[in-house]
Amino acid sequence: MEVFQVLGNSLWACLLQASTTLHVILPYSARERLLSALGIVTYVSLIPSAPPGFPNSGNGLWYTAPGTIWVKEFLPIGNGHLGAMLPGGTIQEVTQINIESLWSGGPFQDPSYNGGNHLPSEQSKIAGKMQNIRKAIFSSTTGTIDNIDEIMTPGDTYGSYASAGHLVATLDSSGSVSKYARWLDLDEAVSRTTWSDGSTTFLRESFCSHPLQACVQYLNTTTLHVLPAVTYAYTVAGVDGLPTPNVTCLDDRTLSIRNYVSIPGMLYEILAQAQAPGGLVSCSVVSGASPPNATLTVLGASEVWISWVGGTNYDMAAGNAAANYSFQGPDPHNNLVTLLSSANRTSYAEMLNEHVKDYTSLVTPFSLSLGQTPDLNIPTDQILAGYRTSVGDAYLEWVLFNYGRYLLASSARGTLPANLQGLWADGYSNPWGADYHSNINIQMNYWAAEMSNLDVTQSLFDYIEDTWGPRGAYTAQVLYNISKGFVTHGEMNIFGHTGMKLGGNSAQWANYPESNAWMMIHAWDHFDHTNDVQWWKTQGWPLVKSVASFHLEKLIEDLHFNDSTLVTAPCNSPEQVPITLGCAHAQQLIWQLFNAIENGFEAAGDTDTAFLDAVISKRQQMDKGLRIGQWGQLQEWKVDMDMPDDTHRHLSHLIGLYPGYAIASYSPELQGGLIVNGTFMHYTKEQILNAAETSLFHRGIGRGPDADAGWEKVWRAAAWAQLANETEFYKELTHTIKSNIAPNLFSLYTSDGIFQIDANLGYPAAVLNALLQAPDIANINVPLQVTLLPALPLTWSTGEMKGARIRGGITLDFAWNDGRPTTAIFTVDQNVAGRERDVIVNYDGRVVAQFRSNGGYSQTISSF
Repeated sequence: MEVFQVLGNSLWACLLQASTTLHVILPYSARERLLSALGIVTYVSLIPSAPPGFPNSGNGLWYTAPGTIWVKEFLPIGNGHLGAMLPGGTIQEVTQINIESLWSGGPFQDPSYNGGNHLPSEQSKIAGKMQNIRKAIFSSTTGTIDNIDEIMTPGDTYGSYASAGHLVATLDSSGSVSKYARWLDLDEAVSRTTWSDGSTTFLRESFCSHPLQACVQYLNTTTLHVLPAVTYAYTVAGVDGLPTPNVTCLDDRTLSIRNYVSIPGMLYEILAQAQAPGGLVSCSVVSGASPPNATLTVLGASEVWISWVGGTNYDMAAGNAAANYSFQGPDPHNNLVTLLSSANRTSYAEMLNEHVKDYTSLVTPFSLSLGQTPDLNIPTDQILAGYRTSVGDAYLEWVLFNYGRYLLASSARGTLPANLQGLWADGYSNPWGADYHSNINIQMNYWAAEMSNLDVTQSLFDYIEDTWGPRGAYTAQVLYNISKGFVTHGEMNIFGHTGMKLGGNSAQWANYPESNAWMMIHAWDHFDHTNDVQWWKTQGWPLVKSVASFHLEKLIEDLHFNDSTLVTAPCNSPEQVPITLGCAHAQQLIWQLFNAIENGFEAAGDTDTAFLDAVISKRQQMDKGLRIGQWGQLQEWKVDMDMPDDTHRHLSHLIGLYPGYAIASYSPELQGGLIVNGTFMHYTKEQILNAAETSLFHRGIGRGPDADAGWEKVWRAAAWAQLANETEFYKELTHTIKSNIAPNLFSLYTSDGIFQIDANLGYPAAVLNALLQAPDIANINVPLQVTLLPALPLTWSTGEMKGARIRGGITLDFAWNDGRPTTAIFTVDQNVAGRERDVIVNYDGRVVAQFRSNGGYSQTISSF
């Protein structure tokens, strides 16, 4: 009998911990002997190649043993609303469950929670303190000060995204397990496990359906007419902090699991219903259990599946003054009953087909080939183990690309956007709260969405509108004495935490009022790729205008350099210590934001020309955040204090190189002309790009003393691609895979096993940037420059991309062979909403085509 057949929480948790610990500290042979002595099943796989049913294209992950370490070996499924992590057990499967809105903290735990803000009565006092801080910066000989603690606030009851426990499925079988395999099918978004027990072969399938808002786990056997008895139970063992739940029988087939994430805290409920055609399903109360506990048992069935739905009493729409920022909605029970009833109206085959159809309709408008040859003879973890930096493996790199899109598609289509761990977290309190860090992380999550034609951004903009906007307007008023627009800072939860979070000298990560500006670049990019005027008018433009209105008032005259420019102060370059003025990151972002206002004004149908004039005027007066320093670097701060040995994880001052365009599309006419040490300078584009390259080189390979994160390496790879340096691009990309990718292909913050999904989701963007570039431009009247294969590594010398989206509502299909393009087909949407533009296509430093993006226009290029 497997260990997880024991449902007692304490014993279950102890044995799980023992198994995991032994996996880490003992060699294989000793570990297997000891686990066998403990009665823990070991697995023998005689699978010489990928299991039957694994995609012939190789588009998936497969393994020959179950997972034991959540962060490195379990496989993820999700639909945005619900997520699950699967170890791939046999006679017992312990599925770890997530519900997208299950958070500790916030107003559910503390009714006085106010998003980390000052009280309204403190506004005038804070305004005075802000003025003193700015004066201190301007009068300082170094242009810096030590701290701004006096305007910050503690992040009490900030909370954390939390696990929703485990669903335990147990098969009454005690035979030996052989012919084991498990895999994640990236064509269908289905996880499967197969094994033999004597002469009997079993198959378990798991998926989370977006149309049904439910997850489903199916079990059958290919050789028996009747399955052994199957039981289902729920446990919170292993999630230290979750209270013990009430588990009851809603009816003979359905478990009702009700619990609070804390006392007091958010309510959550899971309904899990078993279906067994031809069999008997019963629900039994566990005698003497307190709180109540219950299990489902299935007898005499030829197949069985369990569907579960889950929800909380969180309501994102209740995060405003009218709702007293309560974020509290109704009890989820009635809605869950309706969802479960709908989910189980059809057969399992129909549920699976509907799920696959929905998923493929989302991901297949775009496809990429890197000329890979699928390796169906070596499991994924072994392929990864043999991977080498700079040598690479086109097949693994292709799978990782598809996996990144799969993870975003599986985590971003709920009510809330993909968080720091996407949708998957196994702890009660997770690293950084598994929250929404908005100085790189949430942005990187969505870098690849537009170009790879993945329609998953609506929840992101809804989240900003409902949780950033309302309380962010209050923060703008009270903290900055600004009456227009809204502001947020570096860390956000789901409860409108818009204040500047105090924790030691935390200005380096909390003093980031440009988080709103960066996210508005995403809003602009969405419109610029889709030409969705209706969305732009109703949601995109109001958000962008609100944020621009805030920064119009926040920019102030530079009284340190006294060069008549407008700057931000106080500012921190994200997660750097100096508190100063005119940080390059902030200046570049706000400049790009103001360009979006001018370029999007007409399409929005706005008539507020006074606002537009103010934006254009202040944009002209702004310091553009582009200065070349004493060792040839692009300065991170207006004060020239960059250190050549600073290998900080962030590339904040290079945001205009990638993912922005203030550097990549630098225009001497629009951005040139500044005073440096009393001398008028007018940089060329070559000088700016050379300075950016110098900074990027000195920033290192993403293994500085401050971190060893996957996301910092992915960012570096994308930046090197932008500079058309295929050698450094591929070295950095392969370094990411070798150093930060786990056997289940999750990206790790460090090798100690902290999961952050941003590198997984940013990886496809870095790959795309080596194959196709179409960076934004300051003015829509300037031709859009499209570059094919700007940083193509030799490993990908043959390939094809279909369905790529570029700015202006243009779709591109192109192929290459022997490192050179063979065909490129540009097709403009029928309706471009009056936003026609000139497009110039480049390859290898030459213009190969030019056209006007008139609606319905198509051009094929075959001569390069």
